[in-house]
Order: sequence, then C-alpha cells, then structure tokens
Amino acid sequence: MAEVSVSDKKVLLKLYAATNGENWNTKWNLSSPVSTWYGISLEGDKVVSINLSDNNLVGELPSEIADLNDLRELNLHKNAISGTIPTSLKKLTELVVLDLSFNRLTGTIPASIGEMNNLITLELYMNRLSGELPSQIGNLKHLETLAVFNNELEGEIPNTLYEVASLKTVLLNSNKFTGKLSPAIVNLKKLENLSLFENNLEGQVPFELEKLNSLKEMNISYNHFNGLISRKLAMLDMMNMKMINDKGVAVALGIKMDIERPLVSED
Repeated sequence: MAEVSVSDKKVLLKLYAATNGENWNTKWNLSSPVSTWYGISLEGDKVVSINLSDNNLVGELPSEIADLNDLRELNLHKNAISGTIPTSLKKLTELVVLDLSFNRLTGTIPASIGEMNNLITLELYMNRLSGELPSQIGNLKHLETLAVFNNELEGEIPNTLYEVASLKTVLLNSNKFTGKLSPAIVNLKKLENLSLFENNLEGQVPFELEKLNSLKEMNISYNHFNGLISRKLAMLDMMNMKMINDKGVAVALGIKMDIERPLVSED
C-alpha cells in the first residue's frame, strides 16, 4: 500500500496537535503508517475520509484541514471542538459529508460553505453558532440533509433554501428564526422530515405543506404561527400545531373546516 502523500500527512499531524491528540480516546501511533491511523481512510496516497466522532478532540480546527483536496467525508461529531468554522473549508469541493455537530463551535456559518458543490450532508447541530443561515446554502444543489438545530441562529429562513429540490431532511428547530415560512416550500418535493420546532416564526402556516407527498415527519410547533390549519396538517405535526400566543401560553391552532367533508369524530 502506498504511503500517504507528505502534504496530507502534514495536515493530519496539524489536526492531531491542534485537538490535543495525546488525550484522544483512540490515539494515533505517529510512528506507524497513516493507513493504520484510527478514523482515516485512504485512496492511493490521498486522505478521502476522516471520521473521529466521539473521540475527545479538544481545541480548534486548523484551517489547513482544507488542504486535503480529495477529502469526501469530515465527521467530527460529538467532541469538544471550539472556535469558529474555518472559512477555508470552501476549498473542500469534493466533500460529500460535513458533520461538526455536538461540539462547542461559535461564530457564524460561513457563507463560503455554499462553494462546497458536492455536499449531500451538512450537520452542524448542537453547537453555539449564531448569525443568519447564509443564503449561499441555496447553491448546494445536491444537499439532502441540513441539520442545524440547537444553536442560536436568527433572522429569516433564506428564500434560496426553497430552491434546493434535493432536500430530504431540514432540521432548524431550537433556534431564534423569525419571519414567515414561505409557500415556496412546496418546491421541496423530496422533503421527508421538517422540524422548525421552538423558533419565533409567524404568519399563516402554508397549506402548500399538504402537497409534499414525501413528508413523513413534521414538527413546527412552539412558534408564533397563527390562523387556521387543515386537519391533515394538524395530524402530521408531532405536537398537533401548538403555538405560543402573545401571552406566552401554548395553544393549538384552529382547524379549518372542509365544507365538502366536515370534520367529524372518528369514534
């Protein structure tokens, strides 16, 4: 087996030093071939995958990690990585999976993330990220999973998000998003799971949600949506469309009666 390129090994050593490798749960034997290092996958002499989830990485991500030109997966889920998401990650144009969830990251989601054209999975949930969801996420035309829940994100959901027709899972819950949910959500025809629970969204719940035939799971409760909803939407929502009213009390939205098919008890 060919040894890893000198440049790729240099980046891995930088990552090891920057995240306190000596105290990882599973350490690397730096005197052994890189092909034997835990969580590292090679193709030829290039690093194509780093999976060090739940391995006690402590420290900040070095910007040099973006020099791994052939990297397709970066999974650092459930560690203690702090600092910001390096803007240099935009150079990882082959990346398919970026999972930095369950860490201690702060700052904003860099707009340059929209340059990672091959991204299918973007998971940044359970961090301390703030600012707005960048509109450049709309450039990720292969994205299937967007999970940024349990952060401190704010502002409106960018309209560009509704143009990512490949999306199957959108988890934006437990943030501070404001504004309305656009009827353009009808464009997300492959959407299977939508969670907007516990934000500050308002306005009418778009009836267009009913047209998403792939939607299997939805939770948009504990927002400030108002108006009437259909019975179908109420049943689809995990918490039956309970909203926070102006008095801070959780109340269920009213059901819009269907004149042709009146709402009746199923008893």
